[in-house]
Amino acid sequence: MILVGVMAATLWGIGALTGAPRQARLYMIGLLMTGVIAGHLLLPDGHPLRMATGGEAALWLLILAGGALVWGYGRGLRRLKARAAPADAPAPRKGFSETELTRYARHITLREIGGPGQGALRRARVLVVGAGGLGCPALTYLAASGVGTIGVIDDDTVDLSNLGRQVLFDEDQIDMPKVHAAAQKLRAQNPHVEIRPYARRLTREIAEELFSDYDLILDGTDNFDTREIVNAAAVATAKPLVGAALTQWEGQVSLYEPARGTPCWACVFPERPDAALIPSCAEAGVLSPLPGIIGAIMAAEAVKRLTGAGETLAGRLMIHDTLYAETRTIGIRPREGCAVCGGRGLEAAGTAP
Repeated sequence: MILVGVMAATLWGIGALTGAPRQARLYMIGLLMTGVIAGHLLLPDGHPLRMATGGEAALWLLILAGGALVWGYGRGLRRLKARAAPADAPAPRKGFSETELTRYARHITLREIGGPGQGALRRARVLVVGAGGLGCPALTYLAASGVGTIGVIDDDTVDLSNLGRQVLFDEDQIDMPKVHAAAQKLRAQNPHVEIRPYARRLTREIAEELFSDYDLILDGTDNFDTREIVNAAAVATAKPLVGAALTQWEGQVSLYEPARGTPCWACVFPERPDAALIPSCAEAGVLSPLPGIIGAIMAAEAVKRLTGAGETLAGRLMIHDTLYAETRTIGIRPREGCAVCGGRGLEAAGTAP
């Protein structure tokens, strides 16, 4: 019994440290309990594994039943308390404090944003995938803009080689998980926003569940594996996706939202280019200010999409070349038969064959 308890506590602790959702941690413990009970039912009497885990399946079934009873009782109690709450209970604060009004004054003055737009930003939940060169400036301006809830997922730690372009970090944070280093700086920058760090790698198994908690996704990753996962989960959960990439002197960014008639990322990039044509930043180098330029544009696209201001890059791919000081925008459209979205954007745009 002690062995199973230690294993369950270890799973829960590892999940908490890596930022796994509570539901995922409970799922892993449920799998552990299912395995233990299956062992008792399938293995012969006296088997060492059965003896090490209590000897009888009835004990674990009783524990599961007790846990279910406690969970059901707690859930029912919370519902009763909610119903019994006094009618004159204070409503959640809707207006901005004087400090917030001063902080966001330049936004509120903008005709295209104003008070309603700033309120939309405060209610918004944005997830940034990747806390590197693109993620750092995007996170900085999302927090400065007053986005109410900002999630950031990354499994990397701060390295000295990052500091030339990832300006959210400093030398005191070297070897710290990037998401926690970012959260530390962003909370100091704007205590009015909630920062949710997830110190783990984004995988297909968790992507859709994680994305469902957010209104908009920003992809600041630097590899095709993760970009494909991000795009597939954004399509599956119908979340708008601001995706960007950069190399050496050039960066690109767009807003992908098939539900509103745009292509998904895979419509535009259906096949991976040859690896020799897309060297990493470590191999090919990257201009220090370039991630700041493109990351700031990502944040601007997020603000426009959340507030309804202006015209976004939906249906357009913006390419910025810092070496020759040129910016060009090309039109992009949904692709019929896309392996990820199936050309969903064609239907939304009313151009399906």
